Amino acid sequence: MIQRAIVLDANILIRAVLGVRVRRLIADHAREVSFFAPDTAYIEAHKYLPALLEKRGVDSAATLAVLDALEAVVHPLDAEVYQPLQGQALARIAERDLDDWPALACALVLGCPVWTEDADFFGTGVATWTTSRVKLYLAPED
Repeated sequence: MIQRAIVLDANILIRAVLGVRVRRLIADHAREVSFFAPDTAYIEAHKYLPALLEKRGVDSAATLAVLDALEAVVHPLDAEVYQPLQGQALARIAERDLDDWPALACALVLGCPVWTEDADFFGTGVATWTTSRVKLYLAPED
């Protein structure tokens, strides 16, 4: 059986930490789907989560441990893996959000879709799944 893969954008990592639905989808499909994220997605999540957690009155140390634990299932890709496709990724997403190029480059390197809630990925030539529909991609093929 060919293992499927998907790249998670930083907003999906943040949702996995803040809520249950995304984390459950990842856990439920970790045996048949390989999950990846650019290393920058983890950096971005670590940057934005403390303020989000403070607004919610949530203990950031315990919650950030959830993000760290995700690395065992959502494998961070080092920049050296996706950096060679930076130019191609920027050409595809530059008019929308330059900061999203690492996730797009990872998807290009791996030949797989991106899981995101960010409409900036639409029209980049890479399949894009939102949380409301990603279960269709993650489900085992019959």
